[in-house]
Amino acid sequence: MAAGSKHVLLPVSDSPSKGSGWDESLFRGSGMTKRGTVAAVSYMSCAVLLVLFNKAALSSFNFPCANVITLFQMISSTVILFLMRRWRLISFIGGESRTVPDSYGSLFVPLPTLIHTLPVSFSYLLYMLASMESIRGVNVPMYTTLRRTTVVFTMVVEYFLSRQKYSGPIFGSVGLIVFGAFVAGARDMSYDTYGYTVVILANVTTAIYLATIARVGKSSGLNSFGLMWCNGLVCGPVLLLWTFLQGDLSRTKDFPDLYSPGFQVVMLFSCILAFFLNYCIFLNTSLNSALTQTMCGNLKDLFTIGLGWLIFGGLPFDLLNVVGQGLGFLGSGLYAYCKITGT
Repeated sequence: MAAGSKHVLLPVSDSPSKGSGWDESLFRGSGMTKRGTVAAVSYMSCAVLLVLFNKAALSSFNFPCANVITLFQMISSTVILFLMRRWRLISFIGGESRTVPDSYGSLFVPLPTLIHTLPVSFSYLLYMLASMESIRGVNVPMYTTLRRTTVVFTMVVEYFLSRQKYSGPIFGSVGLIVFGAFVAGARDMSYDTYGYTVVILANVTTAIYLATIARVGKSSGLNSFGLMWCNGLVCGPVLLLWTFLQGDLSRTKDFPDLYSPGFQVVMLFSCILAFFLNYCIFLNTSLNSALTQTMCGNLKDLFTIGLGWLIFGGLPFDLLNVVGQGLGFLGSGLYAYCKITGT
C-alpha cells in the first residue's frame, strides 16, 4: 500500500500516542503552528457566516423553532460523514487507513469508544441548544459582545480540569475583553432579561464543551471527523425526541415559509456551514487549545458585528459602544500575539 493512501483529504487532529491518555499540552500556552493557524482562520470564517444565516432564519423569516435548525444541522452533518466514510474519503480513527474494511459495522467506531465520547456528545448538545436559542433574543452586535465573555468561563473550566495557569499578558488580554464587553453593552436599550440569561448560559456550555473536547476527545483515539460522527449518533436521536415532545416538528410543518425558496436556501447554507464549523472547532481545539478556540471566536466578532449591524440593524454604534468594541478587539489581538509568540 502506498504511503500516501493513509492520508485523508482534509486535515484531522493528531491521534494520541499509545498510553499517553489525554494530552496536557492542549492546555499549555505554547506557540501556534501553521496548521493551527489555518484551523483558527477557517473556524472564524465559518462562524461569521453561520451566525448570519441562523439569524436570518430566526429573525428575517421568523422561524419559530431554533431546536429544529439544530436538528437539521446535525442530521445533515451525520449524513455527510456517513457518505464520506462509506466512500472511504475519510477515516474516523486516528492513524487508520481510509482503505481498511469497516470492522465495526455501520457504527464505524468501536462501541467502547462511542461510550467514551458521551461527555463530549452531551456537552455538545447543551452547547448547540443554548447557542441557537441565544441568537433569537439579542441583536447581533450585543450577541457577539456578550459571547466574548466566554473566555472567562473557559479559563475557569480549564483551571478545574487541569489546574492550568496563564501568564500576566494573557490575563491582561482577558481583562480587556471583559471590560470592553461591559462598556459596549452599557447603552443597549433593547435589554431583555431572558435573552441575556440564555447568552450567559451559552457561554457556560461553550466553555464546558471546548474543555471536554480537549480532555476527552484527545484520549478517545478519534480524529475530528470521528468525534463529529459520535456526536451525531448520540445527540441526533435525543434532539429528535426533544423536538417532537416540544411540538417543534408540528410547528415546523405549519410554518408558512417552509417551502419558500429563500428560506430553503438559508437553511441549506446553515446546514453546510454548521458541518464545516463543527469540524473546524474540533480541529482548532485539538491543534491549539480550548482557550485559543474561544479567543478565535472573539477575533471573528469584528466581521460578525459589522455585517450583523448592516444587515439586521439593532444596537446603535455610539462612541461608548465603539470604545467598548475596540477594547475587546485589542484584548483579542493581544492574546493572539501572546499565543503566536508563545508568551
